[in-house]
Amino acid sequence: MDSPVLILPGIDNSGPQHWQTLWELRHPDWQRVNLGNWDGPVCDDWVRALDAAVQSCPSPPLLVAHSLACLLVAHWAHRSAFVPKGVFLVAVPDPQSPSFPVTARGFVPVPMVRFAFRSLVVASANDSFGSLAHAKQCAMAWGSSFVDIGEAGHINADSGYGEWAEGYAFFQKLAG
Repeated sequence: MDSPVLILPGIDNSGPQHWQTLWELRHPDWQRVNLGNWDGPVCDDWVRALDAAVQSCPSPPLLVAHSLACLLVAHWAHRSAFVPKGVFLVAVPDPQSPSFPVTARGFVPVPMVRFAFRSLVVASANDSFGSLAHAKQCAMAWGSSFVDIGEAGHINADSGYGEWAEGYAFFQKLAG
């Protein structure tokens, strides 16, 4: 893959068995973006961190976002002049969900504006952090392709998604 790849974990970062971490270990040239406060994220701070990471790339990167980082990408895309090569968005959370982290600040309202780049939203039918309907609504607003992978929980290590070969194949197709 010629393009730089930036990994954007959600709240609490992605643990050692999370597919993002396992993909990063498989690809040492990929970079996990340190978004700052993982426990009490502030959207503006995360947007600045992402913008700095994208600016430091030698060419437009591919972004690999999970959970809260999907909302980060929507805010960043709405504010930034930079255009990534593409974005892989997994398990988009719904800020109106009762399980949405109360420590996450500034992520609402979610910009529902078409992205200026290719993107793919991957969603689960039984994600406790966001409904399939919400993920579809975001994908439509953002102009993203959409994949429903069935009942997959929050598509993380706790849901049994370690290596997640199916997801990696989706990402490779997007990276094309």
